[in-house]
Amino acid sequence: MTAGACSRRDFLRASATASAGLTLAFWLEGCGREPVAGGAASAAGPDGRFAPNAFLQVDPRGGVTVIAKHLEMGQGAFTGLATLIAEEMDADWAKVRVVGAPADAAKYANLNWGGAQGTGGSDAMANSYEQMRKAGATARAMLVAAAAQVWDVPAAEITVERGIVKHAGKRLASSFGELVRVAATLPVPAEVTLKDPATFTLIGKDGLPRADLRDKVDGSARFTQDVALEGLLTAVVLHPPRFGGTARRVDAERARAVPGVLHVVEIPTGVAVVATGFWAAKRGRDALAVDWDLSRAEGRGTAALRDEFRALLARPGLPARRDGDAEAGLRGAARTVEATYEVPYLAHAAMEPMNCVVQLGRDRCELWYGAQSHTADQAAVAARLGLAPAQVTINTLYAGGSFGRRAAKGNDYVLEAVEVARAIGGSAPVKLVWTREDDMTAGNFRPMFVHAVRGGLDGAGKPVAWHHRVVGQSVLSDTPFEGFAVKDGIDGASVEGITNLAYAVPAVACELHTPKVGVPVQWWRSVGHTHTAFAVESFIDELAHAAGQDPVAYRQALLEGKPRHLAVLKLAAEKAGWGSRLPAGRARGVAVHESFDSVVAEVAEVSVAGGVPRVHRVVCAVDCGIAINPDVIRAQMEGGIAYGLSAALHGAVTLEDGVVQERNFDRYRCLRIDEMPQVEVHIVPSSAAPTGVGEPGLPPIAPAVCNALFALTGTRVRSLPIRLA
Repeated sequence: MTAGACSRRDFLRASATASAGLTLAFWLEGCGREPVAGGAASAAGPDGRFAPNAFLQVDPRGGVTVIAKHLEMGQGAFTGLATLIAEEMDADWAKVRVVGAPADAAKYANLNWGGAQGTGGSDAMANSYEQMRKAGATARAMLVAAAAQVWDVPAAEITVERGIVKHAGKRLASSFGELVRVAATLPVPAEVTLKDPATFTLIGKDGLPRADLRDKVDGSARFTQDVALEGLLTAVVLHPPRFGGTARRVDAERARAVPGVLHVVEIPTGVAVVATGFWAAKRGRDALAVDWDLSRAEGRGTAALRDEFRALLARPGLPARRDGDAEAGLRGAARTVEATYEVPYLAHAAMEPMNCVVQLGRDRCELWYGAQSHTADQAAVAARLGLAPAQVTINTLYAGGSFGRRAAKGNDYVLEAVEVARAIGGSAPVKLVWTREDDMTAGNFRPMFVHAVRGGLDGAGKPVAWHHRVVGQSVLSDTPFEGFAVKDGIDGASVEGITNLAYAVPAVACELHTPKVGVPVQWWRSVGHTHTAFAVESFIDELAHAAGQDPVAYRQALLEGKPRHLAVLKLAAEKAGWGSRLPAGRARGVAVHESFDSVVAEVAEVSVAGGVPRVHRVVCAVDCGIAINPDVIRAQMEGGIAYGLSAALHGAVTLEDGVVQERNFDRYRCLRIDEMPQVEVHIVPSSAAPTGVGEPGLPPIAPAVCNALFALTGTRVRSLPIRLA
């Protein structure tokens, strides 16, 4: 362990000592073991641990530590979880800190993941909303009960404000810290009353500093690169030039001659060089001479794959949705419209490339990294090493972005780190480091997709039929989700946003082809919605144009049964000044899409200069249920728009003869600061339970921009990234 770090065992042992503080445990249905009767101290389990669902700790100085079951990778999960607890506790926000929970699904399960621990699907707040509020309310009730016992007054006469427990009549007051010793001896209440939302002081309020802000500003935030165990070695891996290749012969003589290089070992994914530091390891890797066996590797390039995908569009696929008779509707339509849309492979390109620290011991394995899929990683590591999952400890650190990548399909970089540590005999802890080039060429990508859409209109321009055929790789096959998310050959992620098409169309058919390709693919920010929204919102715009109707009015008429969609669409259009005059050379486009139970509408204002599009302004309206942290929601909408614009304007991973061509940001362009538009975010007021925020801002931006470009130029953009010349 690094100096000042606290192991999971030490943390829980310290938490068990009533004199040191109060750790609360409570039980919710579906969350693990039953509650233990009695106070927090009597609820301690073996080795000083408390009962399941311990989400907060109060220390004698009144500090509140929230143990976050969700990974903080920049999306604001720490802030949201802490806000829920602090709100119900009436805690002093300045004294609240957050730490990442270790891997322990019995305590920290994602309630939407069937008992598994992990972060994804924009559901951190949605699955934690009631659970975390109950955690805070339970803490508050016990602290109040402690004060009532000490002061010999009725608990009903006690109030709490910013971490101070008060009795106005007797002018008594104590901080949380002064009450923890007594509170720890009290029974945990089986039921607690949650606040009336009308009395919230933190939830829904602007200006609350992010819980991770201080750590990231003063440099105390711990990322994987910050881990410095005694004797730590660094490893880098040389991967095959094509996916599916293997090492036939390795000449490591020159690599071993590099000062600092200690080991050169073959692992299932390539050849690893282990050294005393990163630069020695990288120089050693550069000196390797490897004869690769590429006989079973993927050798097709992007152009060939695209041609194969397009050919599949001519053949019926597996039925994903069939409402009414779309073919008959098309035959009887007064007018038909057809379009084909294409999106490329995309890299996740998170700020922090993949990395992981592993320390092997006798019958145990301990890891440090930004874990996004704790349970899956724990199980995979255990299976690889012949251990039980309980023998694999995961210490959760901050992560510098993910966009889905750290929830690694196949647990790739985590298992790679474990394989390196095992290959050197577990003689020292190992930090695996992927360079940017490794991340771009050896990672998993957002799949390439093609869509063929046909629509039929009646004499008034109203759609009577919609036929949608999709071709692309599955992101859910060969994952733990396959059993319930892939049904009758249909990967639900490939067609989400189409199978639940929001627009009122009498006959809808959706078909799917899922080709097998050797290019590794994985969920990417907003998963299937990243490409289905582009196709759907571009095509509905094409139908509106064919009908000779305004794009906003046309959508509104087809969304009469969708009040949330209508609300965000009207709000975004109003705030953007839809229909008002723009400066010469500018135009607006609109898109509205539901993903992760949230609905987002965006209006983009664009121009073109020298054949290059420029996005000047984006107005976004979002309905995500109750706004726990409005500032975080705005930041996530802004970030999703920026990330989506990067893909729409620049993003593409291309292969030539199976070799990835984009190795770094010189060829895989991201949005630059001078390209960032003015973004306005408007949150629809709601008292409903919270829904997704991290991903829903992304899907509408590409179609909104492309629809604006059509309004400006008269030319449809049906392939991404946008190329006008």
